[in-house]
Amino acid sequence: MDLTITRVETESVRVPLERVYKGSHYKMTHRSTTITRIFTKSGLVGEAYAGDEDAGLLEIDNIIHEELAPLILGKDAFEIEKLWELCRPATWDILRDRRLGLVATASIDVTLWDLLGKAYNAPLWKLWGGYRSKIPVITIGGYYGSDLTIQEEVEYLLKEEFAGMKFKIGGLEPEEDAKRFKEARRVGGDKFRIAVDANQGYTVPQAIKFSHLVADDNLLWFEEPCIWQNDKKAMRDVRYIGNVAVTAGQTEFSAAGCRDLMETGSIDYCNFDSSWSGGPTEWRRAAAIATVYDVKMAHHEEPQVASHLLASIPHGTYLEFFHPMRDPIWHNMIANRPKLKDGYMQLNDTPGLGWELDRDYIKKYRIAERVSELK
Repeated sequence: MDLTITRVETESVRVPLERVYKGSHYKMTHRSTTITRIFTKSGLVGEAYAGDEDAGLLEIDNIIHEELAPLILGKDAFEIEKLWELCRPATWDILRDRRLGLVATASIDVTLWDLLGKAYNAPLWKLWGGYRSKIPVITIGGYYGSDLTIQEEVEYLLKEEFAGMKFKIGGLEPEEDAKRFKEARRVGGDKFRIAVDANQGYTVPQAIKFSHLVADDNLLWFEEPCIWQNDKKAMRDVRYIGNVAVTAGQTEFSAAGCRDLMETGSIDYCNFDSSWSGGPTEWRRAAAIATVYDVKMAHHEEPQVASHLLASIPHGTYLEFFHPMRDPIWHNMIANRPKLKDGYMQLNDTPGLGWELDRDYIKKYRIAERVSELK
């Protein structure tokens, strides 16, 4: 099969959210992504979407076409490690937000993997290891200023058959956030898994205080508990003194950064983000490193690729995705998104990523499209 790359297409999609979503120190008004297609001489086409960048969305598109497409056009798509290396210099500009080059690289990388899955007639969860075919799912909630009470939100999630939720904290004092968490636990019951995410909102003493306040409330993990400037040491202290499982990794740029989190004893779960770090190729390196530190793998958002990555390995844990209003792209652009059953999402055997994209939805929210072709 001739997988010589002949064409790269992108579509930039930007969807307004129905309300503003507020965490400890941030807010979201739109959900955005880059859809990439890679065509080959055989006629086989890879298709994927990556990233949730709103600011920088069109710059990512420019990097794909002006810097990366010229490097991969005419190359063999089977040479995926080599192509990843060719794209890596997009992250070397020290005057540009490094994340933009990483997401552009991830857009190419995940699309190439979809293409390879189709070439081998295998779903990526099998191609990458095939450990399980279904994965437990938690959602993300507990946002400040929500129109729903905590009770109403958790009751909705139970009805939708989520295994649990990741609950936002870090914007109030630990005592107030602990009360909010305990309310979610009361409504959800002991079997409903609840993690918390401070989005780097607490000082070390505040994070430790919160950990002690909820010590008897079956906390799944404490994600990014501490303010960023010395977070590896800070998270280690929270983990040991607070006697709590800690999760981080989404703000790391590389597998090496994840290794440092593990080596310093800062984390129990690594929620590295493949779209923010250069693609599944780099995420799988971090997952391999995690096996020698007895660290479990999670994934920050991006269920369209995270589901395959987490299902493929023995130390993969919970898939996470948002409420339909918080991530309308996943819930509306994926025409064949599987429904949850008893807290799990079942993956199918369709080759590659296996997702069918709704073209009408893409057309409605597309703000740019672009093509690069082999001369």
